[in-house]
Amino acid sequence: MRKLLVIIALTLLANVTFAQSFYAIRKDRGLILVVGTGTSTYFGELANPGNYLDAKPNVNAGLQLYFTPRISGRAEITWFTLAGSDSKADDNSRVKRNLSFKSNNAEVAFTGAINLFPNGNRYYRRPYFNVYGFGGVGLLYMNPKAEYQGKKYALQPLKTEGVDYSRIGLVIPFGLGARLKAGPNFNIAIEGGYRKTFTDYLDDVSGTHLGPAAFSDPIAAALSDRRPELGLAAAPAGTQRGNPNNDDGYFLLNVKIEYYLPLDIGGQNNGRTYSKKRSSFYRYNKKGGFRR
Repeated sequence: MRKLLVIIALTLLANVTFAQSFYAIRKDRGLILVVGTGTSTYFGELANPGNYLDAKPNVNAGLQLYFTPRISGRAEITWFTLAGSDSKADDNSRVKRNLSFKSNNAEVAFTGAINLFPNGNRYYRRPYFNVYGFGGVGLLYMNPKAEYQGKKYALQPLKTEGVDYSRIGLVIPFGLGARLKAGPNFNIAIEGGYRKTFTDYLDDVSGTHLGPAAFSDPIAAALSDRRPELGLAAAPAGTQRGNPNNDDGYFLLNVKIEYYLPLDIGGQNNGRTYSKKRSSFYRYNKKGGFRR
């Protein structure tokens, strides 16, 4: 019993010492490091109905800065994978089309966020729970590939539909998140965001078949129309291959850790998550005693 009391007393003493140490040396921390991981889900001609949380990986890292107690800005880079295949479709016409792709992508995004609850006058006085919405603009690098006879080929250089589309494009990210305060300097956030793109070629599928005679490269011809691999006749020129009326898109679901770096960006009275520091000395006045 005596040993148990000693252990409890030492534990309490350690906690009090840590708390006093933190609040004694605390500094304003204006810049936030954000790292996370999660899943990426593709929406396009080769996606399957109901497959809203595809288990393709993504990782991201960025920096975040508060401009007001509620509004912040973030710059972030994300690496993620997208994939789709007709072989898994429940539509027989798609199964016969027999197209597939997989793409490793990179996104650089600049977003702003609005929090439901304001932060306090010091960064460590922020709410224990918050909800936020975000939106912004970004650049996407994509590189759809397909496997043929045991080898992977980048599809964009092959011009499988005769279109020389760009592998770099504009995206509009937007979504919602929820944040938990995990300690004085840490948050844990769960965030989901859709990406509006301006291309229908995330999967290299959009328009019509060109027909075998349009290709001088046999690899390009084979990857443009993969029906013959199933013993079917090649699609005639002009046969619908994709749906050009709807651009492709993708959804990222992430768990993120936010760490407040020991940097005071912008000085003391910056109007972000904390206000001017308290004065560290007092002056003596004969009439009123001590005052600041």
